Amino acid sequence: MSDPASYRPAPGSIPTDPGVYKFRDPHGRVIYVGKAKNLRSRLNSYFADLGSLHTRTQQMVTTASSVEWTVVGTEVEALQLEYSWIKEFDPRFNVRYRDDKTYPVLAVSIGEEYPRLFVYRGPRRKGVRYFGPYSHAWAIRDTLDQLLRVFPARTCSSGVFKRHQQLGRPCLLGYIGKCSAPCVGRVSAAEHRDIVDDFCDFLAGRTDKLIRDVERKMLDASAELDFERAARLRDDLSALRKALEKQSVVLGDGTDADVVAIEFDDLEVAVQIFHVRGGRVRGQRGWVVERVEAAELPDLVEQFLTQFYGGEIDLAERAGAAAEEATATAVPREVLVPAMPANAPELQKWLSALRGSAVSVRTPQRGDKKDLAETVHRNAVQSLQLHKLKRAGDLTTRSVALQGIQDMLGLDTAPLRIECVDISHIQGTDVVASLVVFEDGLARKSDYRHFAIKEAAGDGHSDDVASIAEVTRRRFLRHKASVEALQASGVQAKPPTPEELDALAGDGGDLAPEAGIDPATGRPRRFAYPPNLYIVDGGAPQVAAASAVLADLGITDVAVIGLAKRLEEVWVPGEEDPVILPRNSDALYLLQRVRDEAHRFAITFHRSKRSRRMTASALDGIPGLGEVRRTALVKHFGSLARLRQASVSEMTEVPGIGEMTARSILESLAQPITEQTGETPQ
Repeated sequence: MSDPASYRPAPGSIPTDPGVYKFRDPHGRVIYVGKAKNLRSRLNSYFADLGSLHTRTQQMVTTASSVEWTVVGTEVEALQLEYSWIKEFDPRFNVRYRDDKTYPVLAVSIGEEYPRLFVYRGPRRKGVRYFGPYSHAWAIRDTLDQLLRVFPARTCSSGVFKRHQQLGRPCLLGYIGKCSAPCVGRVSAAEHRDIVDDFCDFLAGRTDKLIRDVERKMLDASAELDFERAARLRDDLSALRKALEKQSVVLGDGTDADVVAIEFDDLEVAVQIFHVRGGRVRGQRGWVVERVEAAELPDLVEQFLTQFYGGEIDLAERAGAAAEEATATAVPREVLVPAMPANAPELQKWLSALRGSAVSVRTPQRGDKKDLAETVHRNAVQSLQLHKLKRAGDLTTRSVALQGIQDMLGLDTAPLRIECVDISHIQGTDVVASLVVFEDGLARKSDYRHFAIKEAAGDGHSDDVASIAEVTRRRFLRHKASVEALQASGVQAKPPTPEELDALAGDGGDLAPEAGIDPATGRPRRFAYPPNLYIVDGGAPQVAAASAVLADLGITDVAVIGLAKRLEEVWVPGEEDPVILPRNSDALYLLQRVRDEAHRFAITFHRSKRSRRMTASALDGIPGLGEVRRTALVKHFGSLARLRQASVSEMTEVPGIGEMTARSILESLAQPITEQTGETPQ
């Protein structure tokens, strides 16, 4: 690992012009490429204090051994050069928007005498026109099967085509009317090309004219009493409409646009793009990639557009004669993005130059386009969640994560049981805590617990520390009591089996101290069994508080760490500096998932408690309504909003509430109430 100061250029030697820069490792390989409006300002930011840099950036600058740059005239030139270098050097620290799979397309070999329709994956080829991409190959085959009865074009390979030419009889598709059988001369080459051209027009969005032509021919055949032909045309019309239903209209004005949505967390970025041509969704693609640096949404949009459309144009250039048409379809007239990049004007100029005509990049604010953008964003959210679930559900990945945590902390065994605590409050009020449990890398929700913490004066930081100490003491007092009971009885404690854990009943909301040993099995019950790893949400102060409680209780077989949100630092008791795990490590991913689950569970309980408190406080001072009746009302209706909407008869269903009391409650709640609190739980 090198020291960035060893290769830092003299500040005065770096120009202030726009340009592109490269970081190289000791072997001369390019590991990162970037661009800047002001090279001096941007490069100097990489040589700041390492502690202030993003973890990924820290790793990059300590891996590099040199930096070089190239000055350009405009930001558009910088954009072009940056993409060219990323494509040429494939730097390891640049985000790479590569498909996690190869998307199939519907290909038409227009360069052949008898063009062929087929499903294709791979690089673009000269003399072939492409439609798509599609999410699944079966979707193409299903659409193609519907359209072949209307456009009976050739779908066979060259070998099959030549064999049937020699045999003098068509294949099965020719007999059932799904191929015009040009191999045996049923149609000429020109007639077959007309069929293929109509097929391409239909897929390109020019559908209205084709449907009108089929309808007119059907009516003409019916008027001529040629009912057999009219019935065949009716079936053709039905097939066309069925194919159109698979490509739902999303924009009524026939817009050609790409709609981009991005969802990200601290570690990964999910991108979804819908290709809309002629107002219809023609294709969809998605990526889940590692988040590089502390890139926010506008920066992520710029990175994606540069790499995606640059890659599409590369494919178009390889297509040779079809390059001009492929370029026009690869870059649409409009690109809808979730946030505008800082260099949006330069990006539009670059895309316009690629397309050969004006391209608009904008964020939709209202109407159908905004609705579609929200739909694409929901797909991005689902994509990221599905990606996380796949990682969480994979046994090998979980094993690697647990082994990584064991190695990081120097544990004797992998932490098969992990517990995590999080505190939630609003400026020191309604303080609650959550405790979640993960066993073998999976959430064990039956063991989740929440705590109501006594409110204490002081700032939020000291409150969090005291609350962490209180929860830790309450949780491990039970463990200590069970261990002492076992030692007194001389019975050796055995960890509970999963079947025994499932059979044991829960304790309600908190950790009751009474249940130490199960008399039937002699095993410690759920929370008498200690975790291998105890995580607190926070940094050094929170870890020190939890560690001090464990030391005071004499518990030495539980490892304690803290996970700070800002930089995902892992704090270990007694260490001055945190442990920094690689951003893409499975160990960090598991720790983050446990912490986030504890945070979610704490906030859910906090909101529930706050809602009940507000409901109860609104009932104060109502004649004839004491604490017992207020509690019964809150428990029965659950919220103040439901209570306000209740009728007198519904209120009288609550034990102890009579008709007169119910009317008094409704009259009191009918008065306007101003809610003072609007903060968000921590």
